[in-house]
Amino acid sequence: MNTPTWLSRGVSKLLSAKEGQRSCAERMEATLRQGQEAMSPRMLRRTYELLRGIIDPRVSEVEGGRRAEAFAALYKAGTIERRKDVWLLMSEMFVADQKKVKEAQDKFAAAIGTSDEAVAEVHYRRATVSPRRRLLQRFSVYPEGVQFLVDLRAELQSALKSDKRLEALDVEMEYMFSTWFDVGFLELRRMSWNSPASLIEKLIQYEAVHDIKSWADVKNRLDSDRRCYGFFHPRLPDIPLIFVEVALVDEIASDIVPLLDELGAEADLQKATTAIFYSISNTQVGLRGVSFGDSLIKAVVEKLKQEFPRLKVFATLSPIPGYRAWLEKNIAGLLEKLDAKELRALGRAVGFEPPAATHFLAALASPLQLPEKSLVRQYLMRFAAEYLGRLNAKGQPNDPVARFHLGNGARVDRLNWAGDPSPKGLKQSYGLMVNYLYDLKRLDKNRALLADGTVPVSGDVEDLMLK
Repeated sequence: MNTPTWLSRGVSKLLSAKEGQRSCAERMEATLRQGQEAMSPRMLRRTYELLRGIIDPRVSEVEGGRRAEAFAALYKAGTIERRKDVWLLMSEMFVADQKKVKEAQDKFAAAIGTSDEAVAEVHYRRATVSPRRRLLQRFSVYPEGVQFLVDLRAELQSALKSDKRLEALDVEMEYMFSTWFDVGFLELRRMSWNSPASLIEKLIQYEAVHDIKSWADVKNRLDSDRRCYGFFHPRLPDIPLIFVEVALVDEIASDIVPLLDELGAEADLQKATTAIFYSISNTQVGLRGVSFGDSLIKAVVEKLKQEFPRLKVFATLSPIPGYRAWLEKNIAGLLEKLDAKELRALGRAVGFEPPAATHFLAALASPLQLPEKSLVRQYLMRFAAEYLGRLNAKGQPNDPVARFHLGNGARVDRLNWAGDPSPKGLKQSYGLMVNYLYDLKRLDKNRALLADGTVPVSGDVEDLMLK
Protein backbone atom coordinates (compact mmCIF):
# COMPACT_ATOMS: atom_id res chain seq x y z
CA MET A 1 0.00 0.00 0.00
CA ASN A 2 1.53 3.35 -0.96
CA THR A 3 1.89 6.12 1.62
CA PRO A 4 -0.72 8.55 0.20
CA THR A 5 -3.39 5.82 0.17
CA TRP A 6 -2.52 4.76 3.73
CA LEU A 7 -2.55 8.38 4.90
CA SER A 8 -5.85 9.09 3.19
CA ARG A 9 -7.54 6.09 4.82
CA GLY A 10 -6.09 6.99 8.19
CA VAL A 11 -7.39 10.54 8.04
CA SER A 12 -10.79 9.30 6.87
CA LYS A 13 -11.04 6.91 9.82
CA LEU A 14 -9.99 9.59 12.28
CA LEU A 15 -12.59 12.00 10.96
CA SER A 16 -15.38 9.45 10.96
CA ALA A 17 -14.45 8.31 14.46
CA LYS A 18 -14.46 11.91 15.67
CA GLU A 19 -17.96 12.41 14.31
CA GLY A 20 -19.16 9.07 15.73
CA GLN A 21 -20.10 7.98 12.22
CA ARG A 22 -17.76 5.12 11.38
CA SER A 23 -19.23 2.96 8.66
CA CYS A 24 -20.12 -0.64 9.42
CA ALA A 25 -17.23 -1.79 7.23
CA GLU A 26 -14.77 0.35 9.19
CA ARG A 27 -16.14 -0.86 12.51
CA MET A 28 -15.90 -4.52 11.52
CA GLU A 29 -12.25 -4.03 10.57
CA ALA A 30 -11.49 -2.56 13.99
CA THR A 31 -10.93 -4.23 17.34
CA LEU A 32 -12.45 -1.76 19.80
CA ARG A 33 -15.81 -0.07 20.19
CA GLN A 34 -15.85 3.75 19.94
CA GLY A 35 -18.00 6.53 21.34
CA GLN A 36 -21.72 5.80 21.18
CA GLU A 37 -21.39 2.57 19.19
CA ALA A 38 -23.60 -0.10 20.78
CA MET A 39 -22.04 -3.26 19.37
CA SER A 40 -18.38 -4.13 19.62
CA PRO A 41 -16.62 -4.93 16.32
CA ARG A 42 -16.76 -8.62 17.20
CA MET A 43 -20.50 -8.52 17.91
CA LEU A 44 -21.11 -6.50 14.76
CA ARG A 45 -19.22 -9.07 12.67
CA ARG A 46 -21.23 -11.88 14.26
CA THR A 47 -24.51 -10.09 13.60
CA TYR A 48 -23.50 -9.48 10.00
CA GLU A 49 -22.75 -13.18 9.52
CA LEU A 50 -26.17 -14.10 10.94
CA LEU A 51 -27.86 -11.75 8.45
CA ARG A 52 -25.82 -13.12 5.57
CA GLY A 53 -26.77 -16.62 6.62
CA ILE A 54 -30.44 -15.80 6.12
CA ILE A 55 -29.87 -15.29 2.38
CA ASP A 56 -27.17 -17.94 1.95
CA PRO A 57 -27.82 -19.27 -1.58
CA ARG A 58 -27.16 -22.80 -0.33
CA VAL A 59 -30.19 -22.82 1.99
CA SER A 60 -33.82 -23.23 1.04
CA GLU A 61 -36.50 -20.58 1.36
CA VAL A 62 -37.94 -22.44 4.34
CA GLU A 63 -34.58 -22.66 6.10
CA GLY A 64 -33.93 -19.00 5.31
CA GLY A 65 -37.26 -18.15 6.91
CA ARG A 66 -36.40 -20.21 9.99
CA ARG A 67 -33.11 -18.35 10.34
CA ALA A 68 -34.92 -15.03 9.90
CA GLU A 69 -37.36 -15.96 12.67
CA ALA A 70 -34.49 -16.86 15.01
CA PHE A 71 -32.76 -13.58 14.21
CA ALA A 72 -35.97 -11.64 14.85
CA ALA A 73 -36.11 -13.10 18.37
CA LEU A 74 -32.53 -11.90 19.04
CA TYR A 75 -33.39 -8.49 17.58
CA LYS A 76 -36.43 -8.04 19.83
CA ALA A 77 -34.33 -8.87 22.88
CA GLY A 78 -31.77 -6.19 22.02
CA THR A 79 -31.65 -2.56 23.10
CA ILE A 80 -32.70 0.23 20.76
CA GLU A 81 -29.02 1.13 20.30
CA ARG A 82 -28.18 -2.41 19.17
CA ARG A 83 -31.22 -2.46 16.92
CA LYS A 84 -29.88 0.65 15.23
CA ASP A 85 -26.68 -1.22 14.48
CA VAL A 86 -28.80 -3.90 12.79
CA TRP A 87 -30.47 -1.19 10.69
CA LEU A 88 -27.06 0.16 9.72
CA LEU A 89 -25.85 -3.29 8.69
CA MET A 90 -28.94 -3.80 6.54
CA SER A 91 -28.59 -0.36 5.02
CA GLU A 92 -24.84 -0.30 4.34
CA MET A 93 -23.72 -3.90 3.84
CA PHE A 94 -26.44 -5.37 1.63
CA VAL A 95 -26.12 -3.29 -1.53
CA ALA A 96 -26.28 -4.29 -5.18
CA ASP A 97 -23.06 -5.41 -6.89
CA GLN A 98 -21.98 -2.24 -8.68
CA LYS A 99 -19.90 -4.16 -11.24
CA LYS A 100 -22.87 -6.30 -12.24
CA VAL A 101 -25.13 -3.26 -12.34
CA LYS A 102 -22.69 -1.42 -14.64
CA GLU A 103 -22.34 -4.42 -16.96
CA ALA A 104 -26.12 -4.87 -17.19
CA GLN A 105 -26.59 -1.13 -17.75
CA ASP A 106 -24.07 -1.13 -20.61
CA LYS A 107 -25.76 -4.13 -22.24
CA PHE A 108 -29.14 -2.48 -21.90
CA ALA A 109 -27.85 0.76 -23.45
CA ALA A 110 -26.32 -1.20 -26.35
CA ALA A 111 -29.58 -3.12 -26.90
CA ILE A 112 -31.85 -0.08 -27.11
CA GLY A 113 -33.61 -0.06 -30.44
CA THR A 114 -32.90 -3.75 -31.11
CA SER A 115 -34.94 -6.90 -30.60
CA ASP A 116 -32.91 -7.61 -27.44
CA GLU A 117 -33.99 -4.39 -25.69
CA ALA A 118 -36.80 -5.85 -23.60
CA VAL A 119 -34.74 -8.76 -22.31
CA ALA A 120 -31.76 -6.50 -21.59
CA GLU A 121 -34.00 -4.15 -19.63
CA VAL A 122 -35.25 -7.05 -17.47
CA HIS A 123 -31.67 -8.19 -16.79
CA TYR A 124 -30.72 -4.64 -15.84
CA ARG A 125 -33.59 -4.35 -13.37
CA ARG A 126 -32.65 -7.69 -11.84
CA ALA A 127 -29.05 -6.56 -11.41
CA THR A 128 -30.17 -3.52 -9.43
CA VAL A 129 -32.09 -5.63 -6.90
CA SER A 130 -30.05 -5.48 -3.73
CA PRO A 131 -29.36 -8.38 -1.36
CA ARG A 132 -31.11 -6.14 1.18
CA ARG A 133 -34.44 -6.80 -0.50
CA ARG A 134 -33.84 -10.54 -0.56
CA LEU A 135 -32.96 -10.35 3.13
CA LEU A 136 -36.17 -8.52 4.00
CA GLN A 137 -38.22 -10.92 1.91
CA ARG A 138 -36.90 -13.87 3.91
CA PHE A 139 -38.49 -12.40 7.05
CA SER A 140 -41.88 -12.64 5.34
CA VAL A 141 -41.60 -16.44 5.18
CA TYR A 142 -42.50 -17.13 8.79
CA PRO A 143 -46.02 -16.27 10.10
CA GLU A 144 -45.21 -13.15 12.16
CA GLY A 145 -42.49 -11.93 9.81
CA VAL A 146 -44.50 -9.26 8.01
CA GLN A 147 -45.59 -7.68 11.30
CA PHE A 148 -41.97 -7.83 12.47
CA LEU A 149 -40.84 -5.84 9.42
CA VAL A 150 -43.66 -3.30 9.75
CA ASP A 151 -42.76 -2.77 13.40
CA LEU A 152 -39.06 -2.50 12.54
CA ARG A 153 -39.71 0.27 10.03
CA ALA A 154 -41.98 2.06 12.51
CA GLU A 155 -39.17 2.11 15.06
CA LEU A 156 -36.70 3.17 12.37
CA GLN A 157 -38.61 6.40 11.64
CA SER A 158 -37.40 8.20 14.75
CA ALA A 159 -33.75 7.74 13.75
CA LEU A 160 -33.96 8.82 10.10
CA LYS A 161 -33.50 12.55 10.65
CA SER A 162 -30.40 12.11 12.78
CA ASP A 163 -28.72 9.46 10.62
CA LYS A 164 -29.06 9.67 6.85
CA ARG A 165 -27.24 6.34 6.47
CA LEU A 166 -30.51 4.62 7.31
CA GLU A 167 -32.42 6.08 4.36
CA ALA A 168 -31.48 3.21 2.04
CA LEU A 169 -33.19 0.71 4.33
CA ASP A 170 -36.23 2.94 4.78
CA VAL A 171 -36.69 3.53 1.04
CA GLU A 172 -36.21 -0.17 0.30
CA MET A 173 -38.89 -1.11 2.81
CA GLU A 174 -41.33 1.51 1.55
CA TYR A 175 -40.91 0.24 -2.01
CA MET A 176 -41.34 -3.36 -0.91
CA PHE A 177 -44.40 -2.63 1.23
CA SER A 178 -46.04 -0.72 -1.62
CA THR A 179 -46.07 -4.05 -3.48
CA TRP A 180 -46.97 -6.30 -0.57
CA PHE A 181 -49.80 -4.03 0.55
CA ASP A 182 -51.22 -3.26 -2.86
CA VAL A 183 -54.97 -2.72 -2.61
CA GLY A 184 -55.51 -5.86 -4.70
CA PHE A 185 -54.25 -7.93 -1.76
CA LEU A 186 -56.40 -6.17 0.85
CA GLU A 187 -59.84 -7.14 2.13
CA LEU A 188 -62.49 -4.53 2.89
CA ARG A 189 -64.24 -5.54 6.10
CA ARG A 190 -67.00 -3.89 8.09
CA MET A 191 -66.49 -3.55 11.86
CA SER A 192 -69.54 -3.42 14.10
CA TRP A 193 -70.48 -3.75 17.75
CA ASN A 194 -70.75 -7.50 17.10
CA SER A 195 -67.12 -7.73 16.00
CA PRO A 196 -64.67 -9.49 18.36
CA ALA A 197 -63.75 -7.39 21.39
CA SER A 198 -60.08 -7.61 20.40
CA LEU A 199 -60.88 -5.88 17.10
CA ILE A 200 -62.95 -3.15 18.78
CA GLU A 201 -60.02 -2.56 21.12
CA LYS A 202 -57.88 -1.95 18.03
CA LEU A 203 -60.27 0.81 16.96
CA ILE A 204 -59.94 2.44 20.37
CA GLN A 205 -56.15 2.09 20.26
CA TYR A 206 -55.61 3.46 16.76
CA GLU A 207 -58.30 6.16 16.44
CA ALA A 208 -56.21 9.19 15.46
CA VAL A 209 -58.72 11.98 14.73
CA HIS A 210 -61.26 12.01 17.58
CA ASP A 211 -60.10 10.05 20.62
CA ILE A 212 -62.47 7.32 21.79
CA LYS A 213 -63.10 7.94 25.47
CA SER A 214 -65.11 4.91 26.55
CA TRP A 215 -66.90 1.76 25.47
CA ALA A 216 -70.10 3.81 25.25
CA ASP A 217 -68.29 6.15 22.86
CA VAL A 218 -67.15 3.34 20.58
CA LYS A 219 -70.61 1.73 20.71
CA ASN A 220 -72.10 5.01 19.49
CA ARG A 221 -69.68 5.02 16.56
CA LEU A 222 -70.72 1.48 15.63
CA ASP A 223 -74.50 2.00 15.99
CA SER A 224 -77.03 1.12 13.30
CA ASP A 225 -76.83 4.60 11.73
CA ARG A 226 -73.05 4.37 11.49
CA ARG A 227 -70.63 2.34 9.47
CA CYS A 228 -66.97 1.56 10.07
CA TYR A 229 -64.85 -0.13 7.42
CA GLY A 230 -61.22 -1.11 7.35
CA PHE A 231 -58.67 -2.67 5.01
CA PHE A 232 -57.09 -5.91 6.22
CA HIS A 233 -54.07 -7.81 4.90
CA PRO A 234 -54.06 -11.66 4.99
CA ARG A 235 -50.75 -11.67 6.88
CA LEU A 236 -52.12 -9.20 9.47
CA PRO A 237 -55.69 -10.50 9.71
CA ASP A 238 -56.54 -9.02 13.10
CA ILE A 239 -55.34 -5.45 12.53
CA PRO A 240 -57.10 -2.91 10.28
CA LEU A 241 -54.35 -1.13 8.33
CA ILE A 242 -56.62 1.87 7.91
CA PHE A 243 -60.24 2.43 8.89
CA VAL A 244 -62.91 5.03 8.23
CA GLU A 245 -65.90 6.00 10.39
CA VAL A 246 -69.09 7.10 8.62
CA ALA A 247 -72.29 8.76 9.84
CA LEU A 248 -75.46 8.35 7.78
CA VAL A 249 -77.50 11.57 8.01
CA ASP A 250 -79.92 13.73 6.04
CA GLU A 251 -77.58 16.69 5.36
CA ILE A 252 -73.91 17.65 5.36
CA ALA A 253 -72.75 17.88 8.97
CA SER A 254 -71.09 21.08 10.20
CA ASP A 255 -70.36 20.14 13.82
CA ILE A 256 -68.58 17.06 15.18
CA VAL A 257 -70.22 17.28 18.62
CA PRO A 258 -73.63 15.79 17.62
CA LEU A 259 -71.88 13.00 15.72
CA LEU A 260 -69.93 12.03 18.85
CA ASP A 261 -72.85 12.49 21.26
CA GLU A 262 -73.33 9.12 22.96
CA LEU A 263 -76.88 10.09 24.03
CA GLY A 264 -77.96 11.38 20.64
CA ALA A 265 -80.88 9.74 18.87
CA GLU A 266 -80.10 7.39 16.00
CA ALA A 267 -80.73 8.79 12.54
CA ASP A 268 -83.58 7.44 10.46
CA LEU A 269 -81.85 5.36 7.81
CA GLN A 270 -84.91 5.62 5.57
CA LYS A 271 -84.28 9.38 5.33
CA ALA A 272 -80.51 9.27 5.11
CA THR A 273 -79.25 10.95 1.94
CA THR A 274 -75.73 11.83 3.04
CA ALA A 275 -72.70 9.85 4.15
CA ILE A 276 -70.27 11.82 6.31
CA PHE A 277 -66.73 10.48 6.61
CA TYR A 278 -65.72 11.98 9.94
CA SER A 279 -62.59 10.02 10.85
CA ILE A 280 -59.91 8.20 8.86
CA SER A 281 -57.05 6.60 10.77
CA ASN A 282 -53.91 4.81 9.61
CA THR A 283 -52.79 2.29 12.19
CA GLN A 284 -49.28 1.27 11.14
CA VAL A 285 -46.48 3.85 11.28
CA GLY A 286 -44.29 1.31 9.51
CA LEU A 287 -46.47 1.63 6.40
CA ARG A 288 -45.90 5.37 6.07
CA GLY A 289 -45.76 6.32 2.39
CA VAL A 290 -47.92 3.35 1.34
CA SER A 291 -51.16 4.86 0.11
CA PHE A 292 -54.45 3.03 0.33
CA GLY A 293 -56.70 5.70 1.85
CA ASP A 294 -58.10 6.78 -1.52
CA SER A 295 -58.94 3.20 -2.41
CA LEU A 296 -60.64 2.75 0.96
CA ILE A 297 -62.95 5.71 0.41
CA LYS A 298 -63.88 4.55 -3.09
CA ALA A 299 -64.56 1.02 -1.88
CA VAL A 300 -66.68 2.27 1.03
CA VAL A 301 -68.69 4.57 -1.25
CA GLU A 302 -69.55 1.58 -3.45
CA LYS A 303 -70.54 -0.51 -0.42
CA LEU A 304 -72.78 2.25 0.93
CA LYS A 305 -74.44 2.86 -2.42
CA GLN A 306 -75.34 -0.83 -2.63
CA GLU A 307 -76.76 -0.90 0.89
CA PHE A 308 -78.45 2.53 0.80
CA PRO A 309 -79.51 3.52 -2.74
CA ARG A 310 -80.95 6.80 -1.40
CA LEU A 311 -77.46 8.11 -0.57
CA LYS A 312 -76.57 10.89 -2.97
CA VAL A 313 -74.01 13.00 -1.11
CA PHE A 314 -70.61 11.80 0.08
CA ALA A 315 -68.62 14.30 2.11
CA THR A 316 -66.24 14.57 5.03
CA LEU A 317 -66.27 16.55 8.23
CA SER A 318 -62.54 17.05 8.58
CA PRO A 319 -60.12 18.74 10.96
CA ILE A 320 -57.70 21.41 9.70
CA PRO A 321 -54.68 20.33 11.75
CA GLY A 322 -52.12 22.73 10.31
CA TYR A 323 -54.16 25.92 10.19
CA ARG A 324 -53.32 27.57 13.51
CA ALA A 325 -49.55 27.06 13.15
CA TRP A 326 -49.70 28.32 9.54
CA LEU A 327 -51.70 31.40 10.52
CA GLU A 328 -49.35 32.32 13.35
CA LYS A 329 -46.44 32.11 10.90
CA ASN A 330 -48.09 33.94 8.00
CA ILE A 331 -50.46 36.44 9.59
CA ALA A 332 -48.23 39.46 8.92
CA GLY A 333 -48.19 38.73 5.19
CA LEU A 334 -51.94 38.15 5.14
CA LEU A 335 -52.61 41.52 6.78
CA GLU A 336 -50.45 43.20 4.13
CA LYS A 337 -52.87 41.91 1.47
CA LEU A 338 -55.77 43.87 2.97
CA ASP A 339 -56.55 47.32 1.58
CA ALA A 340 -56.53 50.44 3.74
CA LYS A 341 -60.27 50.35 4.39
CA GLU A 342 -60.20 46.70 5.47
CA LEU A 343 -57.22 47.35 7.74
CA ARG A 344 -58.91 50.28 9.46
CA ALA A 345 -62.06 48.26 10.10
CA LEU A 346 -60.07 45.30 11.43
CA GLY A 347 -57.96 47.67 13.53
CA ARG A 348 -61.06 49.05 15.22
CA ALA A 349 -62.22 45.48 15.90
CA VAL A 350 -58.97 44.50 17.66
CA GLY A 351 -58.39 47.90 19.30
CA PHE A 352 -55.20 48.89 17.44
CA GLU A 353 -54.84 50.90 14.24
CA PRO A 354 -53.19 49.77 12.11
CA PRO A 355 -53.43 46.22 13.47
CA ALA A 356 -50.22 44.21 13.70
CA ALA A 357 -49.93 40.41 13.67
CA THR A 358 -49.73 40.29 17.47
CA HIS A 359 -52.94 42.32 17.82
CA PHE A 360 -54.95 39.97 15.60
CA LEU A 361 -53.60 36.83 17.25
CA ALA A 362 -54.31 38.26 20.71
CA ALA A 363 -57.94 38.84 19.67
CA LEU A 364 -58.20 35.09 19.01
CA ALA A 365 -57.46 34.13 22.61
CA SER A 366 -61.06 32.91 23.08
CA PRO A 367 -62.34 32.23 19.56
CA LEU A 368 -65.56 30.49 20.61
CA GLN A 369 -66.72 33.68 22.32
CA LEU A 370 -66.46 35.79 19.16
CA PRO A 371 -69.95 36.85 17.96
CA GLU A 372 -71.08 35.97 14.47
CA LYS A 373 -70.66 39.52 13.15
CA SER A 374 -67.19 39.96 14.64
CA LEU A 375 -64.65 41.04 12.00
CA VAL A 376 -62.01 38.98 13.80
CA ARG A 377 -64.16 35.89 13.35
CA GLN A 378 -64.87 36.75 9.72
CA TYR A 379 -61.19 37.21 8.91
CA LEU A 380 -60.28 34.01 10.70
CA MET A 381 -62.64 32.27 8.28
CA ARG A 382 -61.25 34.19 5.30
CA PHE A 383 -57.69 33.32 6.18
CA ALA A 384 -58.75 29.67 6.56
CA ALA A 385 -60.15 29.83 3.02
CA GLU A 386 -56.76 31.15 1.87
CA TYR A 387 -55.01 28.33 3.69
CA LEU A 388 -57.16 25.64 2.09
CA GLY A 389 -57.75 27.29 -1.27
CA ARG A 390 -54.15 28.04 -2.29
CA LEU A 391 -51.20 25.79 -3.03
CA ASN A 392 -47.92 26.28 -1.20
CA ALA A 393 -44.50 27.00 -2.74
CA LYS A 394 -44.08 23.29 -3.52
CA GLY A 395 -47.33 23.26 -5.51
CA GLN A 396 -49.15 21.25 -2.83
CA PRO A 397 -52.14 21.98 -0.59
CA ASN A 398 -50.96 23.49 2.70
CA ASP A 399 -52.87 21.15 4.99
CA PRO A 400 -52.01 17.42 5.25
CA VAL A 401 -55.67 16.38 5.41
CA ALA A 402 -56.42 18.61 2.42
CA ARG A 403 -53.59 16.95 0.47
CA PHE A 404 -55.21 13.59 1.08
CA HIS A 405 -58.78 14.48 0.09
CA LEU A 406 -57.95 16.87 -2.75
CA GLY A 407 -55.57 14.27 -4.16
CA ASN A 408 -58.50 11.85 -4.21
CA GLY A 409 -60.59 14.25 -6.30
CA ALA A 410 -62.66 15.95 -3.59
CA ARG A 411 -63.23 19.71 -3.41
CA VAL A 412 -63.15 22.16 -0.51
CA ASP A 413 -66.87 22.62 -0.01
CA ARG A 414 -67.61 24.50 3.22
CA LEU A 415 -65.87 25.96 6.27
CA ASN A 416 -67.58 25.41 9.62
CA TRP A 417 -67.20 27.76 12.58
CA ALA A 418 -66.76 25.96 15.93
CA GLY A 419 -67.03 22.62 14.18
CA ASP A 420 -64.69 21.12 16.79
CA PRO A 421 -64.76 23.06 20.06
CA SER A 422 -62.59 20.50 21.86
CA PRO A 423 -59.16 21.51 23.23
CA LYS A 424 -57.56 19.62 20.37
CA GLY A 425 -59.73 21.38 17.80
CA LEU A 426 -58.95 24.80 19.27
CA LYS A 427 -55.24 24.03 19.33
CA GLN A 428 -55.19 22.91 15.72
CA SER A 429 -57.54 25.33 14.00
CA TYR A 430 -59.31 27.59 16.52
CA GLY A 431 -62.17 25.07 16.35
CA LEU A 432 -62.76 25.36 12.58
CA MET A 433 -63.59 22.28 10.52
CA VAL A 434 -64.09 21.78 6.79
CA ASN A 435 -66.29 19.65 4.54
CA TYR A 436 -64.63 18.05 1.53
CA LEU A 437 -67.22 16.99 -1.04
CA TYR A 438 -66.77 13.83 -3.10
CA ASP A 439 -68.83 14.52 -6.22
CA LEU A 440 -68.49 11.17 -7.96
CA LYS A 441 -68.99 12.75 -11.39
CA ARG A 442 -66.24 15.34 -10.91
CA LEU A 443 -63.42 13.46 -9.22
CA ASP A 444 -61.26 13.31 -12.34
CA LYS A 445 -61.98 16.96 -13.23
CA ASN A 446 -61.02 18.03 -9.73
CA ARG A 447 -57.76 16.08 -9.90
CA ALA A 448 -57.00 17.72 -13.23
CA LEU A 449 -57.61 21.17 -11.73
CA LEU A 450 -55.27 20.39 -8.85
CA ALA A 451 -52.60 19.12 -11.25
CA ASP A 452 -52.86 22.42 -13.14
CA GLY A 453 -52.29 24.38 -9.93
CA THR A 454 -55.86 25.27 -8.96
CA VAL A 455 -57.48 23.99 -5.77
CA PRO A 456 -61.09 22.96 -6.47
CA VAL A 457 -63.32 24.94 -4.12
CA SER A 458 -67.03 25.72 -3.89
CA GLY A 459 -68.40 29.17 -4.69
CA ASP A 460 -68.90 29.85 -0.98
CA VAL A 461 -65.27 29.13 -0.15
CA GLU A 462 -64.06 31.11 -3.15
CA ASP A 463 -66.06 34.12 -1.93
CA LEU A 464 -64.23 33.95 1.40
CA MET A 465 -60.77 34.00 -0.17
CA LEU A 466 -58.79 37.23 -0.32
CA LYS A 467 -59.06 38.99 -3.64
